Amino acid sequence: MEQAISWAHRPFNVGETQVLNIYDFDRDGSLGAGFRYKHFQAYDAEWLQFVIASRKGQPVWTEYDVIEGGIANDRVFNTIELYGQGLINETEALRRLQYEKPNNQICILNQQVIDQYLHFLESRTKNA
Repeated sequence: MEQAISWAHRPFNVGETQVLNIYDFDRDGSLGAGFRYKHFQAYDAEWLQFVIASRKGQPVWTEYDVIEGGIANDRVFNTIELYGQGLINETEALRRLQYEKPNNQICILNQQVIDQYLHFLESRTKNA
């Protein structure tokens, strides 16, 4: 919610109506139903390889119904770019990433998961 509010208050949104939709995701229910779930708990080598492969167009995400983990946001973007271009090695990239606390996101790739386990709670509207 904090990230959504922060994005809503960016300068290019001034004067625009802001809408925050709030959902509840029944993670435990989806896990118990046997869906393919990948949880990256840290900015580690596995996360880094997944992000790089995805950015190269490799469909590594198709192996999962739900993916959860750190966002490749502005704080980590430069490290990913340097590593992806071969300007730093994996060891250096991971050294830089170890100081970042993941800002978590959940990507739901299966409509059945959405239909059964993602529930709309409310919308909040505000003029910026």
